Amino acid sequence: MAKKSIVIVESPAKAKTINKFLGSSYSVRSSIGHVRDLPSKSLGVDIENNFSPTYRIISARKEIVKKLREEAKKADFVYLASDRDREGEAIAWHLCNALNISENKIRRVTFNEITKNAIQKAFKEPCPINMDKVNAQQTRRILDRLVGYQISPLLWKKITKRLSAGRVQSVAVRLIVEREKEIKAFKSQEYWNITAELAPKDTETKKTSKPEKPALLHSGGGVFLAELCKIDDKNKEIANEKEARNLEEILKVATYVVTNVSKRTKLNNAPPPFTTSLLQQQASIRLKFSTKKTMLLAQQLYEGIELGEEGSVGLITYMRTDSFNVSEQAIKPCREVIEQKFGKEYVPPKPNIFVSKKGAQLGHESIRPTSVEKNPERIKSFLTTDQYKLYKLIWERFVASQMKPAKYSITEIEITANPKEDKINQPDRVLAGECIFKAKGRVTIFDGHTILSHSYPEMSKQDQDIPPLKTGQALNLIKLTPSQHFTQPPPRFTEATLVKALEKRGIGRPSTYAVIISTIQERGYVKQTKRLFQPTELGILVTEKLIKHFPVILDVEFTSQMEDKLDKIEEIHEDWLKVLKDFYKNFRSDLEKAKIEMSSVKETPEESKYTCQLCGKPMVIRWSRIGKFLGCSGFPNCKNTTTLDADGKPIEQEKSGQVCDKCGKDMVIKSSRNVKFLACSGYPECKNTKSLDGDKVVKTEVQKTDEKCEKCGSNMVIRNSRMGKFLGCSNYPQCKNTKAIPIDVKCPREGCNGNLVQRRGKKRVWFYGCTNYPECDFTTRDLTSVTTEESES
Repeated sequence: MAKKSIVIVESPAKAKTINKFLGSSYSVRSSIGHVRDLPSKSLGVDIENNFSPTYRIISARKEIVKKLREEAKKADFVYLASDRDREGEAIAWHLCNALNISENKIRRVTFNEITKNAIQKAFKEPCPINMDKVNAQQTRRILDRLVGYQISPLLWKKITKRLSAGRVQSVAVRLIVEREKEIKAFKSQEYWNITAELAPKDTETKKTSKPEKPALLHSGGGVFLAELCKIDDKNKEIANEKEARNLEEILKVATYVVTNVSKRTKLNNAPPPFTTSLLQQQASIRLKFSTKKTMLLAQQLYEGIELGEEGSVGLITYMRTDSFNVSEQAIKPCREVIEQKFGKEYVPPKPNIFVSKKGAQLGHESIRPTSVEKNPERIKSFLTTDQYKLYKLIWERFVASQMKPAKYSITEIEITANPKEDKINQPDRVLAGECIFKAKGRVTIFDGHTILSHSYPEMSKQDQDIPPLKTGQALNLIKLTPSQHFTQPPPRFTEATLVKALEKRGIGRPSTYAVIISTIQERGYVKQTKRLFQPTELGILVTEKLIKHFPVILDVEFTSQMEDKLDKIEEIHEDWLKVLKDFYKNFRSDLEKAKIEMSSVKETPEESKYTCQLCGKPMVIRWSRIGKFLGCSGFPNCKNTTTLDADGKPIEQEKSGQVCDKCGKDMVIKSSRNVKFLACSGYPECKNTKSLDGDKVVKTEVQKTDEKCEKCGSNMVIRNSRMGKFLGCSNYPQCKNTKAIPIDVKCPREGCNGNLVQRRGKKRVWFYGCTNYPECDFTTRDLTSVTTEESES
């Protein structure tokens, strides 16, 4: 009798793709990610007992764990096929403990791509759980918990409630805050450039009567541009318009002669295939995708997409990697595709090999298509628009990485301008000696990989088609164009440049960049304006306090060194307990000092020049998670508050012309989380509010139903809130029972007899959940797939 095995992966999509490669003796199940974690409402780490963590089954996974435990008991073997990184290894280890699996049953399998060959090979060569990876993940988790759960309460006490600090995220915020300070401190300086439009003496040219802005590139005709670089053998420095105009007059009557012609051939090598950070950067630059969106789409492409009769197919290799390695099995078909699609001249004599950066995980591969024959256009109809864009980006980058270099012919010209002093009638002019102009031209000899990668070397303003010139040749001056410029401050970070900075400084790892960037925005410490990061006032305040009182944790170099230590735990068996003990010794000392020395903006709020309209006491500046506001110094006896604008000035309450139907006072327009509503000006005595839809008041008439309240027996009615419609007891406020409105769709989970209801999550995203929650935790955002399954069954 064949032995029965259960295979456990993290997601249903991955389970579906793997299932078709295994025989009937394997049952593939999904754990929906982690099944155990530290408790959410307590530290969960016994510091005095060697930092022993207390893990608990995640409440939303209890039913899943129960079912998996029953199946694992009946199975001969349990194959743990979670991802191959630290997080995946930790999931496998937690499953072993949560399911009480005996060691002789456990089989750990890892693979870099979800293809038939890779899966079958992995199942033939199972291995034990890598405890070094697990310990590295545990160390990171415990470090983050120690920092977050011990600094955050301090911030609640000193600034405002519901703030949080993170070991890595706070350092990322520091980079953004410090960049903003650099920008504000930057003093812009004026400077001028002078561009000459020149042509060989024997070229017929027509002088333009009107001044025109010179084009950067010319398509021939003998005319080209050159920029002034040196004056009297010194780098040119033209500080203002007066100097520029003086110099212009001198150069108008100068003679121009070619003094040097340099020609060379330049190769632009193919770019390497994507690592995680490079994929995130290019997806941000070229597709305008956030790092979070990029990783979500990449996960979908990795775990499997339905391709018609082929079924679910994993389209790319594992997407969390810092390695440039490519398997030999992938290179050969790639070279064949290049020859078939572009021609033999694009195929290099030998495969291109790329050296990974120091510290990269050499056992991993770069991100590439699992089958290069599946070109993007062939499978476009099976992908969403965003999936197609990302797959095309990955496919093109991988194929381009195995193509020949692009070849350019570079021409550099040096021109000497000798002023004719006797022809200048300017008594107050600045004397100028020999002036050197330079021009640069570039012509493509062979486009190579750029036909696909589009990664052209950066072109300077002087890159152009330059006519044939020789040393000593005289030139005609057609036009001089002085142009004003100002030095620019360092640019604000985009998602792409922030990822690049995090990687360069060793902050976080490929699997954490997207989480870091999304977390610092969700916490309200930074915001994006036109895709550029800016710190909020709250972000600056929190960062300054953390730098002052926790200089080690907020130190970029220390954070990088800690990442190296986590790598050593995984790679060379470094003692993870020693890493924790060394860290906590200094951290505990800083924490105790901060509790005493950190100033409190709650206890000593900043004074303002405004007085309370309700009680006449002075208004003071207080803080909340969304920034500064004015609050009455008579709090808690007087709870009057006023919102502040971007300049720190109070926003006057906008009158609505409506009268409160409860107390007769005027209704004013207020806003909360960018949502406007009507509120009684008699607050806090009268707390009447009304919703607004644009400028119109939303009627709050309730809709009666026949459903009875299970708490008091009154009828339930349909009410409205900012979260949508819901069922509420008609006996409110005596009975405050509420629940979601069921829809006429049954929960598709086997054995569940509940209906689906529409809910709204913490991030204000709509989804459908089961009425039997928490016993049944089924959720979906796509109701169509559920109704389709029902109609098919």
